[in-house]
Amino acid sequence: MRFSVNINFNFKDLKVNRLIRFFVVSDLFFWSGWGLINPVFAIFIIDRVEGASVVTVGIASAVYWITKALFQMPVALYLDKHEGEKDDFHALISGLILAGVASFVFLSVNTFIGLYFAVFIQALAFGLYTPAWSAIFSRHLDKKNYAFDWSFDNTAIGIALGVTAFVGSALAKIFGFDAIFICTGLLSFGSATLLLFVPDLILPEPPSNGQSPLLDHTPANVGK
Repeated sequence: MRFSVNINFNFKDLKVNRLIRFFVVSDLFFWSGWGLINPVFAIFIIDRVEGASVVTVGIASAVYWITKALFQMPVALYLDKHEGEKDDFHALISGLILAGVASFVFLSVNTFIGLYFAVFIQALAFGLYTPAWSAIFSRHLDKKNYAFDWSFDNTAIGIALGVTAFVGSALAKIFGFDAIFICTGLLSFGSATLLLFVPDLILPEPPSNGQSPLLDHTPANVGK
């Protein structure tokens, strides 16, 4: 019995549109920043908060995930109920800016309350960012390249997180924890700034012929 597999793959068919490229770069900035923190966050808590233990780390993680999970659902419902992408764009930018603020709040953490407050702000930021980014990104996926567009973003993030895991550890050892939180904040703000420079990709100008402006860029065949 013979089995044969014929795979025809042409890189010329992989055309990524401009908005997807900008969103992947923006995502790369954002996750690279928080990737600096991830490998050393538990050590940061033990080092900065007097009396902190592994239980403290667990509580901080619980505060983040539970808050994000509960907050992002009403955000997603709100965004879905409003036509157009203006609300999605505003929520996205707000999430990125709030994430930058959260990283700077961590600079002053030295108590349990301060730690949980900073984590709470971080969770709200990601609760805004996640549904807003996903809503806009999914509307602009390239026809016939849906899987590639998502994988393109996921691959970029994966490589960034792998590199920044090492870089963050090295920065923390050489310059201290403050350096990585400052870098994280700047990268979060940089991600927001990048998208603010191209709002026309998401919020198109009203047409000059007097017709109604485009509410969003949802592909006509989505949901059918």
